[in-house]
Amino acid sequence: MNPHIWLMAARPRTLPAAAAPVLVGTAYAATLGTFRPLTFIATLLGALLIQIGTNLSNDYSDARRGADTEDRLGPVRVTAGGLVPPKQVLIATYVAFGLAVLVGVYLVVTSGWQLLLVGLLSIVAGVLYTGGPRPYGYEGLGEVFVFLFFGIVAVTGTFFAQREELMWEAFVLAVPVGLLATAILMVNNIRDQETDRRAGKRTLAVRLGRDRSRIGYALTVYLAFATAPLAWAFGGEHLTPWLLLPWLALPLAAPVVRVVRNKVDGPSLNGALARTGMLQLAFCVLLSAGLLLSK
Repeated sequence: MNPHIWLMAARPRTLPAAAAPVLVGTAYAATLGTFRPLTFIATLLGALLIQIGTNLSNDYSDARRGADTEDRLGPVRVTAGGLVPPKQVLIATYVAFGLAVLVGVYLVVTSGWQLLLVGLLSIVAGVLYTGGPRPYGYEGLGEVFVFLFFGIVAVTGTFFAQREELMWEAFVLAVPVGLLATAILMVNNIRDQETDRRAGKRTLAVRLGRDRSRIGYALTVYLAFATAPLAWAFGGEHLTPWLLLPWLALPLAAPVVRVVRNKVDGPSLNGALARTGMLQLAFCVLLSAGLLLSK
């Protein structure tokens, strides 16, 4: 099997959403004096594997439900496009999630049983996004779950893996991370709005309509920048105005917001999807740097 096809199935443009919260959660732990390198590597690897498993599961489930049709504007999906037999995609899904569980065993042993619950809930949420009897991605709830699992759960779970405790600042720092992860999904759903509507997939973009969903994307992106310094503003422990550092990424945000607002063609929105992922990564690298500089 061509490795390029499996890379396509993994959807690398979405992987920054898995890596970014791990950086932020680890950086805040380091600001408080704790950094476990092996825990960081395991957490990052586990997050990437869960994201890949989720992408493969969605590829398989969407093809079975007829959501990925030939006229979709996004890249070809390997199951619906006939590039990989459905059974092989399903096996690859099990392999990705199985490897994530193995990584999770290390984290549970070193940091606590609570991370077992975090990992299992993340996997279940990934599968039920487009799988199961009533996939929440088909009911307009995808953005809610992305905000929770790629923001709140991912950042605080990473922080807990390092520190074995939870602090309110970690929850506040997770908000902008989750908002930008949500923006990635919003671009995807804005692009697929028409084909999703015909397939009966009632995403938030389908429910809101074209104009309001594009406004929603812009508000989500800019709200992430507005919330970046809140943990410092509310007197977070060891935090300083360095948390304004992510605002340096604003010049990256404005052009992609314009594209999403003004373009309807597939290539432009595919590019916006990739650029939103890179915006989130740049934002979180700067936020992590701001946390470390606060130390």
